[in-house]
Amino acid sequence: MEKEKLLFYNEYEEFYEMAETSIAFQRFCFDSFGQDFSQDGFSDIEQIDMILPYIPTVGDVHILDVGCGNGKMLGYLQKRTGAFIHGFDYSQKAITNARAQFTRNADFNQGIIGEIEYPNNSFDVVVSMDTMYFSKDMSAFVGQIKRWLKPDGTLFAGYQEGELVPRTIDEYTTELANALKNNRMNFEVKNITEQTYELLKTKRDAAIIHKAEFENEGHKQWFDMLMVQTEWAEEPYQVFEKAMARYIYIARK
Repeated sequence: MEKEKLLFYNEYEEFYEMAETSIAFQRFCFDSFGQDFSQDGFSDIEQIDMILPYIPTVGDVHILDVGCGNGKMLGYLQKRTGAFIHGFDYSQKAITNARAQFTRNADFNQGIIGEIEYPNNSFDVVVSMDTMYFSKDMSAFVGQIKRWLKPDGTLFAGYQEGELVPRTIDEYTTELANALKNNRMNFEVKNITEQTYELLKTKRDAAIIHKAEFENEGHKQWFDMLMVQTEWAEEPYQVFEKAMARYIYIARK
């Protein structure tokens, strides 16, 4: 598939070019998420630290990040665990940045969900933070991930409904939950919708604090984007919760 036809491809190329140089965006990320991973979503440091208990502390440990962006989250996990890190993303700009930043025990590739392939039994942990929606066939992609995981491996996925995918009844009726069931992967799931709503308000406040810095850098369009992304923070939680939901899925091979 031509990558330029993929969802948000050109927008993400521009995003990672901005994220590489914008001090305003880096400060925004620290204020919003507790760490600058060049986040375009809701993965704060509390969510990322939830991955750590599932990463083995001994042996030849390998982690794969699906839609790794510029690799900053993987770099953090490597620093905490010493694991060999792998990542792929459809953004060439993101992968170029990742390769420049992380050169030791690291492998980054440009690739598309459903098309890129890895050997079976390669990874102790596969991470997908807000990237499962980009698969054409989620059940088939979960089947790929299951093959890539080592026998006792773990899939850790952050998954949100209400924007790219419709809101369903609950965490057991989502497209991802059904894909896991179809592939006979046992899973536990945590509903973090309320925490996401609070994070949304934090993001909006942080963006407003750094508005002048964005404008001085010539990045007003990214400030405007953050305002659009956080419009739900202006609504009561009860209204937000009816339209949106966010879950953490932890599935075993």
